[in-house]
Amino acid sequence: MAKVPIRYVECPRDAWQGFSRFIPTEEKVAFLKKLLEAGFRHLDLTSFVSPKWVPQMADAEEVLASLPPPQGRTYLAIVANEKGLERALKAPNLTAIGYPFSLSETFQRKNTNRTRQESWPLVKAMVEATKGKLGLVVYLSMAFGNPYGDPWSVEGVLEDIARLRELGVREIALADTYGVAEASRIQEVLGEAVARFGPEGLGAHLHARPEGVLAKVEAVLAAGILWLEGTLAGVGGCPFAGDELVGNLPTEKVLPYLEAKGFHMGIDLKALPELAGEAARLKLLYG
Repeated sequence: MAKVPIRYVECPRDAWQGFSRFIPTEEKVAFLKKLLEAGFRHLDLTSFVSPKWVPQMADAEEVLASLPPPQGRTYLAIVANEKGLERALKAPNLTAIGYPFSLSETFQRKNTNRTRQESWPLVKAMVEATKGKLGLVVYLSMAFGNPYGDPWSVEGVLEDIARLRELGVREIALADTYGVAEASRIQEVLGEAVARFGPEGLGAHLHARPEGVLAKVEAVLAAGILWLEGTLAGVGGCPFAGDELVGNLPTEKVLPYLEAKGFHMGIDLKALPELAGEAARLKLLYG
């Protein structure tokens, strides 16, 4: 029986962006090349944001220029404003950009220094600027609730997806930004999204405590979503969670689970322990 293909995005950018010490560019590039050698085809690997706010990503262009040509793989960078978009359009080897768009007004201001209302024209500009040049992913953060008391509802999530679709955004990942949404809520929200829009172009970027990882993966699959994201060793927590054990979905745990359930990523599972060890080493040295 043929295995079902699934899109798995490895997110070293998410793992590294909060590190306190700068990872030398050559170390970043060496790690990324190891991921490519192991068969990873979708990488969220850097961001075009002000070095003042995220000094770890100051070498975005240099990192991209040092990688082999994508040749069908996805090299994605996060963009938060017009200047970042300009840089992305000139960057070597880049194939896609991602914009973080929060359901929470408070988090949108904290994360991108603009309101939700101010973000809609920017998304429209991104759709136009990337057409025929780069892919565009919008990350709907705080998609399963928020810690600020800002209004949230399943219908609000669906309304944002509908508006993004109307603007021409085909790829939308729903994010549990602070990692405390129950698996049941994740399945409910994603299930409603799939029922209204179909599974094509919908993904999930989740955070979890170690004991909650597989339940959340199962919730995504049960909703019919075949696009998941994570990081080796689960590196990259969320400061808003107030829990050091909350991190990204650990790739070395998720991928064997998916493979056993009949999904196929084309990634060398035997390489995962060593890669996870390398990810943990970078965190120890620079985190």
